[in-house]
Amino acid sequence: MSTLDPASPSSPTDDRSPRTTRSLKAAVVGLLLVLTVAGLQSWRVLSGHRAHAAQLEIEIEASRERIERLRQRIDRVENDPATLERLAREELGWVHDGDLVIVLPAERHAARSSDTDL
Repeated sequence: MSTLDPASPSSPTDDRSPRTTRSLKAAVVGLLLVLTVAGLQSWRVLSGHRAHAAQLEIEIEASRERIERLRQRIDRVENDPATLERLAREELGWVHDGDLVIVLPAERHAARSSDTDL
């Protein structure tokens, strides 16, 4: 009756050659290295997307605030006669009957006065 010694080279649990074992270890290490690099790259991409999403959230909030300001302005123009009159005067140059209108010369006058300062 023969007994198998696990330490003996002819043991059935150790039927791989040292070269095969090294190749297997190298393959596992290589696979782990590839997975690590891929994981780091994915993490970097994910981090970039999160930063971009945060920036978009900031822009969305700024847009919402601007929309709210514009809605308030629309409300003032539609419901406040003084605001409507002020805008008509400032942006359209409207005047009331009896207002005194003074028209100033164009920018050309400012250029001449700077020439005489020399």
